[in-house]
Amino acid sequence: MKKIGLYFGTFNPIHIGHLAIANHIAEFSDLDEIWMVVTPHNPFKKKSSLLDNHHRLEMVYLATESYDSIIPSDIEFKLPQPNYTVNTLIHLQEKYPDHHFNLIMGEDNLKSFHKWKNYEVILENHDIYVYPRVSEGQVETQFEGHPKIHKVDAPIMEISSTFIRKSIAEKKDIRPLLPEAVWKYIDEMNFYK
Repeated sequence: MKKIGLYFGTFNPIHIGHLAIANHIAEFSDLDEIWMVVTPHNPFKKKSSLLDNHHRLEMVYLATESYDSIIPSDIEFKLPQPNYTVNTLIHLQEKYPDHHFNLIMGEDNLKSFHKWKNYEVILENHDIYVYPRVSEGQVETQFEGHPKIHKVDAPIMEISSTFIRKSIAEKKDIRPLLPEAVWKYIDEMNFYK
């Protein structure tokens, strides 16, 4: 039984913060692989700054190709929109019965996890690996010390895709924040300018 960690994101663009966390969890937890699940453009949301699905997926491919245990995934592109995580998990479990899927989320997401659709079902069937984030608010007491919620001592990465997009638009050199292949792709495609 392969243990897979699902790391969801728009990855607009993927940056070294995402990679540092994914790699840390791959190396220092009991998960065998980390799947970077690129969340599709929600057709009900107007988001002009969000690149097309295939471009964001391509950047995740470029960023992860030298990591054996970090795998890009477009699984959510094929599911009806708007989609909920619980549906993705059901779909994956049916498609890969020999894998056990777990969620990876920042502490900021854990704080609102009780508002997720069918969160009890998710917790019943899947483990959650939580990495630290600097954020306001409290984690619900029902999740404190929960046997299925694992705190991961990953480095705190204070880098945001929003900051990167804004900086590129302002013609700042932010190459150290992006995997080299991703920076080249953004530059060649003239994204975020």
